[in-house]
Amino acid sequence: MIKTTRTTLNYLTGILTTIIFVFPEVIRAQSEEVAEIVTDSLFRVDRINALIFVVVFCSAILLYTKWAKAGKPLFLRKIPGLDAVEEAVGRATEMGRPVLFIPGIAELDEIETIAGVSILGRVAKITAQYDTPLMVPVRYPLVLAAGQEVVEQAYIEAGKQDSYDKDSVRYVAGEQFSFTATVNGYMMRERPATNIYMGAFFAESLLLAETGNAAGSIQIAGTARPEQLPFFIAACDYTLMGEELYAASAYLSREPIMTGGLKGQDFVKMLIIVAIIIGVLLATFDVGEWYIHLFEEV
Repeated sequence: MIKTTRTTLNYLTGILTTIIFVFPEVIRAQSEEVAEIVTDSLFRVDRINALIFVVVFCSAILLYTKWAKAGKPLFLRKIPGLDAVEEAVGRATEMGRPVLFIPGIAELDEIETIAGVSILGRVAKITAQYDTPLMVPVRYPLVLAAGQEVVEQAYIEAGKQDSYDKDSVRYVAGEQFSFTATVNGYMMRERPATNIYMGAFFAESLLLAETGNAAGSIQIAGTARPEQLPFFIAACDYTLMGEELYAASAYLSREPIMTGGLKGQDFVKMLIIVAIIIGVLLATFDVGEWYIHLFEEV
């Protein structure tokens, strides 16, 4: 009887000990895990620097867009190649020759192609106003559809819908050098007064630019491919380099939303440059450990 009572007491003591000392630790650990999961799922404190960057970036774009819509003059650096577009189209009009526009040779999912097609809309509006023939050879079907839509819209906005020729934007060839040979043949036969290359170009860049130069055309090129820029600089009258290509649409149209976006991006770039300079100076004097940590999780 005594043994049974003692065993029962030991059993109850073990249960009480477990309840008093073990369960709280388990519950506490589980609570910490749950809290950690909830914390991770709701808000990551270690990424607050990314949040600040996004807020500053969006605020800058919205603020500059608001200023542009309000009519506040926003400074845009002169880009000679874009200033020469209207003059080049006017030259083609005077000579009675077409304008050749090539929006690169890449697919429509390339940002350079999108920029080229956007610039095509601005050029098409000028050719519509001057009643100048426009020729746009493309390499891919999606670029063909986008190009036709953009050119047609430009003619409608210029009030020259009857002058729009759907065949002005045409599919030429799907292979790189077949496309190049066809366009070069067109240059030598039709002798366009103005050649405009805007988009992604590769090994064919020098072939196109040299043929256009031999045909006596005024040439304006733009690409974000650094390895192709030397060829365009050597053979063209004007060359847009790097981000000038992406700024071209806002520069030509002066639309508030596009201009505001461009100025907002420039403002954020300046902040990044200043941050880099500060970081370099602090790291040079070996006092910038805290500053570096601010950007580690971005």
